[in-house]
Amino acid sequence: MKLERKSVKQIGVAVAILSLLTAGALTVRAADPEQRYHVADDAGVDAGDLRAAIDPLFEGDEDVGETRALIVMRRGEIVAERYAPGFGPDTKLLGWSIGKSVTAVLVGLMVSDGRLALDSPVPVAAWSQPGDPRGRITLRQLLAMTSGLDHVEHEELLAQADTVRMLFTDGAQNMSAFAEAKPLAHAPGSRFSYSTGNTLILTDLMARMLTNSASADARRRAMQTFIDGRLAVPAGLKSLTAEYDAAGTMIGGSFIHMTARDYARFGELLRRHGRGPNGHQIVPEKWVDFMRTPSRRNPAYGAHLWLNREGEESALMPGDAPRSLFGCVGHGGQYILVSPGQGLTVVRIGMSPEKEQRAAVKRGLAKLMRLFPA
Repeated sequence: MKLERKSVKQIGVAVAILSLLTAGALTVRAADPEQRYHVADDAGVDAGDLRAAIDPLFEGDEDVGETRALIVMRRGEIVAERYAPGFGPDTKLLGWSIGKSVTAVLVGLMVSDGRLALDSPVPVAAWSQPGDPRGRITLRQLLAMTSGLDHVEHEELLAQADTVRMLFTDGAQNMSAFAEAKPLAHAPGSRFSYSTGNTLILTDLMARMLTNSASADARRRAMQTFIDGRLAVPAGLKSLTAEYDAAGTMIGGSFIHMTARDYARFGELLRRHGRGPNGHQIVPEKWVDFMRTPSRRNPAYGAHLWLNREGEESALMPGDAPRSLFGCVGHGGQYILVSPGQGLTVVRIGMSPEKEQRAAVKRGLAKLMRLFPA
């Protein structure tokens, strides 16, 4: 049976995008190909046991895909660190949807400044016509993934998924406009539906709060100044690198890069209720508590942050790790896992495109974390 020309083109686009996603093409590899591996003698658990839990995440019997970096921090100190050949402490790694949690922290800073309000309708020009039901969507609903907008995150034919279209094809020039143009599929606040489009609406909103200019350069400069001054520098996230689309909107739902150590520092910022390495309050404690509070429509999700609970969708490991565990999760098996009761922050960055691989990674990470006492 012959395929129609349009179908052939769609398949070609899907294959190209899939190659980009699975290769991690935006990752900058370390110049030094030497493998790095360190386990502290004073990790709080037996060093041999810790190595025995780490090694299968790189070279075990189960297929976990490719683990590129793993860091275990206990009470603010790195007690274990391992990298695959070609990667190292200075390698900037793409976190994919880990960026959503970074975006939520930045939103929280604007809320604390009084620039934004959680339960006020979000000012979007495309929703401003009288009677447009989208005009009722609030900041809280965007953060909780309950906006109701008709955004299809995943699709069997990859090229047709709204997220792929927004990031790579017809929506890529102005991603937030693509997301904001979507009609409602459900009443705002009525259903949980995970959507990278929600995050792009948030990043566009932040840029508009920082500058009245429609210039892409002005929007990038304003956002980057805010990121550096309010988060990256105070929290010691020297490697934090955000990408922007052609309209100057930060691609906060997918394209933020950091070293593995800085991902761990970001996790520590959340574990310490918004306090930085010097004990200064960088992010309001109440905002971090809000991010960690189960949303009404999915107890496994807070505000752009996953919680270790059963829910309509669950990305962590309920039953295999402490209930208080929360985490930032990115496409292909990127994890920042924070266990407050254990004083742990664990980072795994790699590429595990298959569902079975990600399940094996989560089993391995849960086993590793169970070594540490509460």
